[in-house]
Amino acid sequence: MPLPTDIGLIAAQAEIAGLDPRQFLGIPLALLGAAFLAFGAQYQSRGLNKVERMMGASAGSGLSFGHIRNMLRRPSWVSGTLLLGLAVVFQIGSLSLSPLIIVQPIGVVGLVITSILNSRINRVRIGKRVRGSIALAVAGIIIFVTVAAFTASDQPVTDAKLLTILIVFGVVFALFMLLFAAFRHRSVALFYIVGAGTLYGFVATFAKAVIGRLQQGEFEWLTWACVGALALGALVGMVFVQNAYSSGPPDLVVAGLTVIDPIVAVLIGIVVLHEAANAPAWAAAAFIFSGALAVIGVLGLAKFHPQSGSSALESETPGSSPAAR
Repeated sequence: MPLPTDIGLIAAQAEIAGLDPRQFLGIPLALLGAAFLAFGAQYQSRGLNKVERMMGASAGSGLSFGHIRNMLRRPSWVSGTLLLGLAVVFQIGSLSLSPLIIVQPIGVVGLVITSILNSRINRVRIGKRVRGSIALAVAGIIIFVTVAAFTASDQPVTDAKLLTILIVFGVVFALFMLLFAAFRHRSVALFYIVGAGTLYGFVATFAKAVIGRLQQGEFEWLTWACVGALALGALVGMVFVQNAYSSGPPDLVVAGLTVIDPIVAVLIGIVVLHEAANAPAWAAAAFIFSGALAVIGVLGLAKFHPQSGSSALESETPGSSPAAR
């Protein structure tokens, strides 16, 4: 007669054996996407800050046509946009191979890369509180991905699931538009970061849903509605990101995109797409604990980062040449 420990071991082995090995292939693609995200955010931030200095007008209270026109002329901003485009390509590739709740949180690697880049380029000293906040965010995401990799699985994307996601997105989008109208004349980096992270969480979800429908051989009006919502969320999210660059450092912006974005996407993946339907109770507890760690890390970064809340117009970077930007 097998002992209880033997039964538990056999059950665990059976659970792992039942996983699709292909879903692990999305992890390296997500890591590459995170690296492109980090460099793209750094270059975009430098380009926008240079435009603000040239025009003598901050974009923190809203982008003007003058800002947009001059950004398109800045090589650093264009290069950053191209790198972010590559990040999206790798992210879509990873989503086609793995469940949303596995690959989406891996983008937090970009936070570490961006923090190092920003510190070196702008000669900003990262204090203990900032390093501790980054460590909390990264640790939370690592725990989350590790648990998800062994408990999550892709599920069919039904019409009911798509309708639910579209309705929730419509409500959230309308709420952020009202808040944007109220706060657009104030440089509130955290608002723009939360807004961009939330919208990009829906964008990732819509991308996963569309990929799932294509793999199921279904592409009808509801799927096209998801494509339209994806484009709308990506466009408004990009505007929020540019506003955030004006009143916060790039590593804080990336923190929002790599922590808030996956938390939103993962909640949808768990609640609506049922990607963790077969996960044990301990996995749910681990998801909550690790997600809370990551959120605390982002809030700490927003509070303690020396560049948080500062505008590019307030100070020039010591020892840097504006023309190089």
